[in-house]
Amino acid sequence: MSHGLQAADWVKAAAQVSPSKRQLEWQEMEFYAFIHFTVNTFTDREWGTGEESPAIFNPSELSAEQWVETCKAAGMKGLILTCKHHDGFCLWPSQFTEHTVAASPWRSGTGDLVKEVADACREGGLKFGIYLSPWDRHEASYGDSERYNEFFLHQLRELLTNYGDIFCVWFDGACGEGANGKRQVYDWDAYYALIRELQPEAVISVCGPDVRWCGNEAGHTRDSEWSVVPAHMQDNEKIQEQSQQVDDGEFARRVNTQDSDLGSREVIRDLGDELIWYPAEVNTSIRPGWFYHASEDTQVKTLEELLTVYYGSVGGNASFLLNLPPDTRGLIHERDVERLQELGDVLRTTFQENLALHAKAEASETMDEQHEVSQLLSEQRNTYWCPREGTEQAWVEVDLLTETMFDRVVLMEHIQIGQRIERFTLQVSRPDGTWDEIYTGTVVGYKRICRLPRVTSRRVRLTIHQSRWYPTLSRLGVYLSERGEV
Repeated sequence: MSHGLQAADWVKAAAQVSPSKRQLEWQEMEFYAFIHFTVNTFTDREWGTGEESPAIFNPSELSAEQWVETCKAAGMKGLILTCKHHDGFCLWPSQFTEHTVAASPWRSGTGDLVKEVADACREGGLKFGIYLSPWDRHEASYGDSERYNEFFLHQLRELLTNYGDIFCVWFDGACGEGANGKRQVYDWDAYYALIRELQPEAVISVCGPDVRWCGNEAGHTRDSEWSVVPAHMQDNEKIQEQSQQVDDGEFARRVNTQDSDLGSREVIRDLGDELIWYPAEVNTSIRPGWFYHASEDTQVKTLEELLTVYYGSVGGNASFLLNLPPDTRGLIHERDVERLQELGDVLRTTFQENLALHAKAEASETMDEQHEVSQLLSEQRNTYWCPREGTEQAWVEVDLLTETMFDRVVLMEHIQIGQRIERFTLQVSRPDGTWDEIYTGTVVGYKRICRLPRVTSRRVRLTIHQSRWYPTLSRLGVYLSERGEV
């Protein structure tokens, strides 16, 4: 798109950037687990050296079913397993290295943990994803770029062909020197091509073209998380530069706020067709570390901390990837299990009843009969209200039919055709007919959960003050949490 286009033209172009089918299906998962488990679990380290003996890998009570049940109790929809971390130890019997579970005493050397987890996920109704570290501190060919890339593609092919459908291939940017002192050059294009060939429905995350890292591992979220961002954000070299380079314990607590605005009009004004749909994933661990350490049994995140990250991510147009590190038994620790059950219970009770489901709604205007304002009160994902093309400001008023107490309002755009809403407010009516403003927000995107102090009112008004081309809304839900916290 030419830089000389009028504002209406580039705003309209930005409004029409939309997700792929795989990105949309990933976004609808909302909340899923990371499982970090390998030789590090038994050495009490975060990063392995690659010199660990497979003999130390021997979980006594491993149960992939327990992992899956724990995830489901928390309300998660999927699980990503670290099939190989930086130490190079493979949780499946890879034909291309001896540094695998086949050389361990676990299951008498006949085990395949990737298979056990994939099967448990399918049995339990969770989607299964894989993490495969490109950095390999054990493999001798690492640093000999061409040879190692061939080795890595062989391992990737094994994981993509032997374990059923995979929803995500998760790559980080860690890239150390090989034993020969050379820096490995990853052949990202070849990796992506193989994934697209063998698992075309899988999103490729972080060092990948489908899902963007939020930029920190502390669970920090942006107030305005745009899915439509400049194309240069897919630059893997930059992603690698910002990734963890040393195991110093500080990285997980670091919050980089220099990129707090990635997609506003000011940022994208002159980019035009250099915009892409690149949604964010927020990843953090339930404990300070990514692998299990008994010393952290008293440092499991509180329910309030987890809810804060959930509302900032799932409730802020991102997804939530929460790491759960199994212990040396091969089980998720009791304290983590208890906390995850508490989290799931709160989320289920908060959002089990939409108080606006039988309400009435009116709008400032409507495009046509197919997009009536009543559409946003239904539970259907594919229907939506919108005003006429070119109408960037609009309002919707919901009549709950009776005075109702609530403290959550959930808004969802019809992102299948783009992300549009830039600024909005929520108001509630007083008995005397005046209105009180109770919430001011910016982006909505896939989902915005507006947390409010408890209010009692019959009418809720959403005013969209700024949007791109014209706004869409597929859901306006009203809820009451049992806890009543903001």
